[in-house]
Amino acid sequence: MTIADEPANPPIIESEVVFTGAVWDVRRDRVDYNGSEMVREYVAHTGATAVLAEDEDGRVLVIQQYRHPIRKRDWELPAGLLDQEGESPLVAAQRELAEEVDLIAEQWDPLLQFHTSPGGNNEMLHVFRARGLRATDAAFDRELEEADIVQRWVARDELIEAALNGELTNSILMLSVLAADAADRRTAER
Repeated sequence: MTIADEPANPPIIESEVVFTGAVWDVRRDRVDYNGSEMVREYVAHTGATAVLAEDEDGRVLVIQQYRHPIRKRDWELPAGLLDQEGESPLVAAQRELAEEVDLIAEQWDPLLQFHTSPGGNNEMLHVFRARGLRATDAAFDRELEEADIVQRWVARDELIEAALNGELTNSILMLSVLAADAADRRTAER
């Protein structure tokens, strides 16, 4: 038996933006769910993309960046919003890799997609695996929290160990590294 999420579309009685933000909005929906009315507020998110970039030795490129909501400089993958009209997740991933770490990749493979926090937002995150890396022709001009990004190449096993020990907490990084590890194990078993 296959297990899969299934769509559900209960009638929305009313929907309104209750907060308009600089990056995303908060929406309030009144929903008729199985004959009962409920109100749900959530972040109306544009969606995002992330890149698991691997070098020829199988190391993963991680970046350290300030994240204000958690008041930390966490380690994460190069990533960004799907905030340009008509841009596909793959093109956004390619743009983000160039903008955040000045790299271009020859090979792009979809790795994973998931809702980051389905009880609080509607964000769909698309993760791509990038290989065959080379530098861009020019460095991107970064500002604000991207101006002091730190880059590090780390062995995948080290990232997995750090995640399992609670030393890394970025969910996108953890899920992506574990998914890449599982995909490679599956391929090796064939």
